[in-house]
Amino acid sequence: MTTATNIQPDYNMKVVRQFTLTTILWGIVGMSVGVLIAAQLVWPALNFDTPWLTYSRLRPLHTNAVIFAFGTSALMATSFYVVQRTCQTRLFGGPLASIVFWGWQLVILSAAISLPLGYTTSKEYAELEWPIDLLITVIWVLYATVFFGTMAIRKTSHIYVANWFFGAFILTVAVLHIVNSMAIPVSMSSMKSYSVYAGAVDAMVQWWYGHNAVGFLLTAGFLGMMYYFVPKQANRPVYSYRLSIIHFWALIAVYIWAGPHHLHYTALPDWAQSLGMVMSLILFAPSWGGMINGIMTLSGAWHKLRTDPILRFLVVSLSFYGMSTFEGPMMAIKTVNALSHYTDWTIGHVHSGALGWVAMVSIGSIYHLVPRLFGQQGMYSTALVNLHFWLATVGTVLYIVAMWISGVMQGLMWRAVNADGTLTYTFVESLEKSYPFYALRFLGGLIFLTGMFVMAYNTFKTVTAEEGSIKPQELA
Repeated sequence: MTTATNIQPDYNMKVVRQFTLTTILWGIVGMSVGVLIAAQLVWPALNFDTPWLTYSRLRPLHTNAVIFAFGTSALMATSFYVVQRTCQTRLFGGPLASIVFWGWQLVILSAAISLPLGYTTSKEYAELEWPIDLLITVIWVLYATVFFGTMAIRKTSHIYVANWFFGAFILTVAVLHIVNSMAIPVSMSSMKSYSVYAGAVDAMVQWWYGHNAVGFLLTAGFLGMMYYFVPKQANRPVYSYRLSIIHFWALIAVYIWAGPHHLHYTALPDWAQSLGMVMSLILFAPSWGGMINGIMTLSGAWHKLRTDPILRFLVVSLSFYGMSTFEGPMMAIKTVNALSHYTDWTIGHVHSGALGWVAMVSIGSIYHLVPRLFGQQGMYSTALVNLHFWLATVGTVLYIVAMWISGVMQGLMWRAVNADGTLTYTFVESLEKSYPFYALRFLGGLIFLTGMFVMAYNTFKTVTAEEGSIKPQELA
């Protein structure tokens, strides 16, 4: 494990500490809801006949919590840390950073209250109703002001590549949110609103938003995280800085066109579906460019994986990123999509990215940050970090393998026909066959969640220890 570097006294690390700790908190909350709804698919009575505990209301709460509470908090923590360190200046705007933190917590709490009560636009990843959308817009503008303002007053001539990715994520998510969330309220006193778009146009705008939320929030933002923390933890320079720039421009140029692959075999015009498929296949190249660049950064430092579980988190997250960005373009091919669409295969694909890539790169980055933010030279227990790594890895693999098998089986059963053209299996029969895999998915999620509790304990012991009392450790 590398030793801690001294935090410059003129940096604003308070907001970084706040976002870092809340990232762990919201990770536990969001993943706990995910484990609960996974359990409900095995034991339906776990909704306790209570409307706000039904799967239909808790599922959007889970996705919003893990994406916008856990994931975005991690991005805000790391982007505020990285932009200060690489620009060698304090965050711009004075109290604005604190307003961003508390405003974002208000957004999260608003979602946690409104979604179980049934207030929803029904748009995937954009379920929050118009008053909360307005609050998100205000906070996001302040976030962008702090981030880009800090770059504007930087004391370095160069803008490090991680900030390019963070900046693209911030700008694009702002555009996506504003365009997709345009709605007309029923009244100014009502939470309910209706989208300004209709029919196939609404679907197209939604998946332009939905897939690019994946592309720019869950990919570009976390690549910014990767480009700072992998070289730092490995104590090695980025394998190819030129490749990182090519990777950046290729990714943002192509990703924005891939959304229609969510709408194969729908009322969307066929040319739009085909365009989404082709762009998704092209997307494979820049995606793997980033993955290869990150993994090859360990050239000459592979031996560190034996003793540094934080580096393991970061490198294995890149492996899952490479796997997910190979699988995604393959699933975008129309003939493959005819088998995979609407099945659990899609759920497996999403979680190989969400758990394997997003969560693991975030966890590794937070383990890197915590000692440095709280005046220690390492985490309280490297053995617990290692335990967390194996819990996260085993939990993720169990989850996605269960969903892959269930999904392919579902697709094959749904399209099976008898000689007379009638369906071979009923939907209930396919559901019955999926049942064991839902139990396995629940187990995988529970194991992953257990790792988050291990992380919370380890972080608590690190934060509360006397400053400077924890020394670097290595695994035996």
